[in-house]
Amino acid sequence: MLQKRNQRSVLNISVRKIYKVKLIQLLTMQYDTIVVGLGSAGTTAATTLARAGRRVLALEAQNRIGGRVNTVQFGDGVVELGAEWIHGINPSRVYDTAIKNNITVLSQDLTMDAYTSDGRQADKELVNELIEYCLGQVENTTNDNQPLGDFLTKKLKEHLNATKPSVLEDEDFMENFLDLMDQVVGNYEGSNSWNDVSTFTHYQELSGDQHMSWHRNGYKTFFELLLNTYQGGPGLPNLNIKLNTEVTKIVWPQKPLTPVEVTCSNGEVFKADNVIITVSIGVLKERHTSLFKPSLPIDKVQAIDNLTIGVMDKIVFTFDKAWWPNLHTFFAFLWRREEKKKVLEEDRWITKIFGASTPLGSSNTLTLWTSGDAGKLVEKLPEDVVKRKCIELLQRFLGANTTVPEPTGMLRTTWFTNPYTRGSYSYDSVTSMKYPNSRADLGKPLVDSAGVPKVLFAGEATDLTHFSTVHGASDSGFREAMRLLPSSKL
Repeated sequence: MLQKRNQRSVLNISVRKIYKVKLIQLLTMQYDTIVVGLGSAGTTAATTLARAGRRVLALEAQNRIGGRVNTVQFGDGVVELGAEWIHGINPSRVYDTAIKNNITVLSQDLTMDAYTSDGRQADKELVNELIEYCLGQVENTTNDNQPLGDFLTKKLKEHLNATKPSVLEDEDFMENFLDLMDQVVGNYEGSNSWNDVSTFTHYQELSGDQHMSWHRNGYKTFFELLLNTYQGGPGLPNLNIKLNTEVTKIVWPQKPLTPVEVTCSNGEVFKADNVIITVSIGVLKERHTSLFKPSLPIDKVQAIDNLTIGVMDKIVFTFDKAWWPNLHTFFAFLWRREEKKKVLEEDRWITKIFGASTPLGSSNTLTLWTSGDAGKLVEKLPEDVVKRKCIELLQRFLGANTTVPEPTGMLRTTWFTNPYTRGSYSYDSVTSMKYPNSRADLGKPLVDSAGVPKVLFAGEATDLTHFSTVHGASDSGFREAMRLLPSSKL
């Protein structure tokens, strides 16, 4: 009897050991590549590798795919809380993906209807002409690292002195317009001020329309097409996706043929031949010291420290029906000097909402735009305060001949406070352009002692010329996937 008990005891111990071994094997399942983050860069990298036959695990900390692209149902259609447009069409991986799959994208006219803070309509033609002139001068900047705002102000005044001296003499208008232009640049760059932005930049526009909208399809369609899930597609068999899975540690080896080990906040551990990191530069700034073991080399740390990420936020309202003058347009807000002075200090953030647009994805929604420190503040204010002050703002500028109705819903973005983004997108600042090789340094892979890539870096901030865009992020993901693949595999 005792012998049988001992046998059973030994058997139970053996069974427990087998289960423990199997559990460890399960928790340390090995892949060819692990992709961290499923924004545009991560999704492109993961799907490129999976379609080439590689076994890929994609780990996404949030509960959705898309990263800084976020299409949500709102109003009578969809709105974009993240990236709004396809910026340029040639050569654009994003645009090409839509066209090859017979998805219609629409050009959105962003000609501005301008209003002043006393409820009057401003000179629309003049405002748009001057905005177009200033944006055109951005292409004529030199390689001198100076504040963009100072450069554009100088150019605009020279232009007006030669063509419209009476406008230049109107001090109130000039102050209002320069403030508006500051915020227009701020929304393009995500900067706090146009004087944070450098005239020295490597950014290059793609040719073609700069504001192509996915309209009622939503930007999410791009990801569905990449993942083969559009209209109920089956996905990709070689790609395993885990949402709500935050990566907390990446152990990268120097010894050849040793896997990278990725640990997640839920205790899961995964191994792969290599890992592609696609998180934002904001997240890397905050977490790189605790995320990587061993620590990143000094050139990588300096690149992370030197690059600049901005904040661009939206406040989106839905109404029972459209009440604004034009169905699809952009409203620019010009504050008159005396009225701006009367705004209470705690409400000054409303003067940094430079305009409102009507999304093509929904006919009864209105998007208000802000950036920089004002955007960071709006993310933290009580929702009822943001709602009330924004409706008062709309009434002030657009309500001369109408009463702005109570909205039926409100959404606001939180790109800065979101721990998995910590900002909207990178830009070339006066500070960062003192170190013009930072993007290239960030994009270099970490290799083992045999020179084999173990940790690769993608994301919009690593693209040398198309940073801050979805197509730039996608290109960077493709770039790193191809670093691991011979082209004949595709």
